[in-house]
Amino acid sequence: KLAGCTLFITGASRGIGKAIALKAAKDGANIVIAAKTAEPHPTLPGTIYTAAEEIEAAGGKALPCIVNVREEQQIISAVEKAVKTFGGIDILVNNASAISLTGTLETATKKVNLMMDVNVRGTYLTSKACLPHLRKSKNPHILNLSPPMNLNPIWFKNHCAYTISKYGMSMCVLGMAEEFRGEVAVNALWPKTAIHTAAMDMLGGSGIEKQCRKTDILADAAYCILTKPKTFTGNFIIDEVLLREEGVKDFDVYAIAPGHPLMPDFFLD
Repeated sequence: KLAGCTLFITGASRGIGKAIALKAAKDGANIVIAAKTAEPHPTLPGTIYTAAEEIEAAGGKALPCIVNVREEQQIISAVEKAVKTFGGIDILVNNASAISLTGTLETATKKVNLMMDVNVRGTYLTSKACLPHLRKSKNPHILNLSPPMNLNPIWFKNHCAYTISKYGMSMCVLGMAEEFRGEVAVNALWPKTAIHTAAMDMLGGSGIEKQCRKTDILADAAYCILTKPKTFTGNFIIDEVLLREEGVKDFDVYAIAPGHPLMPDFFLD
């Protein structure tokens, strides 16, 4: 289904971004790995080059590009390189994200800037750079890894800056889905439960993985969305809800520890 399609994925060197890339690679898709880890990180696994090797091994074509989404020129250069290499861009996945679950007085200004720059501004600018190329595609999609906008104050109380930044990504979906209706599909995807990633290990500490699902559940849900027609737009999708609608019955396959209680994700009451 995605054979020959070109996906531009931010933050694809590890975690959810890489899982989505590998799922598409199995169809023979072209993947632009737009991420900033070029040298091995002291504590986090994977670089854009190790991700590229995995994508090629899975059956896709990979183009690793050093992109810090805070730097507009790096985004633009990677988009140009993608178009030159693969002839266009069909799908953009805005996955790169920064997180600090801290209260207003505890959040350093540089952390506020990081979350706003990566989550909101980075998503906005990457979308802006890709849109002229997406408009030329037969079935273009933008998919943001962001939550449904839930204005229950409980989700603002403990980490106001983070919530504002993630809802900023969701507002990009709301606005761009309407602005480009009929031309480009724009949707949001969010997990029902915590997902086991390096970030989760960092936030939750040891043993947290038992309460998490694998990144595969988001990769499968993303694949469902990205293979739908471009008329499927403006949706805020929860992974499990969509997969149930698609006929998936066994969710144990996605659990790190089947049978163990799962931790619900943020922003879902």
